[in-house]
Amino acid sequence: MDPFQDFQASNSSPSTATLTPNFPASLSMSAVATNTNPSPAAAMVAFSPSSSSSTSPSTLSRYENQKRRDWNTFGQYLRNHRPPLSLSRCSGAHVLEFLRYLDQFGKTKVHTPLCPFFGHPNPPAPCPCPLRQAWGSLDALIGRLRAAFEEHGGKPEANPFGAGAVRLYLREVRDSQSKARGISYEKKKRKRPPQVPQPPPSTS
Repeated sequence: MDPFQDFQASNSSPSTATLTPNFPASLSMSAVATNTNPSPAAAMVAFSPSSSSSTSPSTLSRYENQKRRDWNTFGQYLRNHRPPLSLSRCSGAHVLEFLRYLDQFGKTKVHTPLCPFFGHPNPPAPCPCPLRQAWGSLDALIGRLRAAFEEHGGKPEANPFGAGAVRLYLREVRDSQSKARGISYEKKKRKRPPQVPQPPPSTS
């Protein structure tokens, strides 16, 4: 079963759609990967600009296709920014604006501290708590954009997707969603087999 969930922007006319009062855009976002227990490896976000979805080479891997769509979509976000931004002027603060904007398309229920289901991994009833992008989806998206930035000639030390503010934001999202949803995102450490001590070399 495909764990990914689809979403569509609520605007029916892409050419006149607006992101926020400051970001009018014609983004066509076609698939978000959210999972009831997302992980960076499994939760993926695929944003499809209307101009590039038909030109992605079929020979590329799924990851490479997603990375290309994500990069094109972020470029469109920069062009639609008021005022428009060049990539060289893009900072971690602009990346955070982009991530917060994406929350309106989230499919993951994040309980507030006042909700009776706060910290409950399987709530027995619906509640009015907001839907957000899952931490794993955002983490995977930033990983792809960070790689795409350097593949397009960006310097690692100037990579806005690797900025400290972005890492801190993702850490805060992970911790808050972990508490709100009662789900641990800690990776399980693989147990190493016990090592058999080697006999000392013979001196004879």
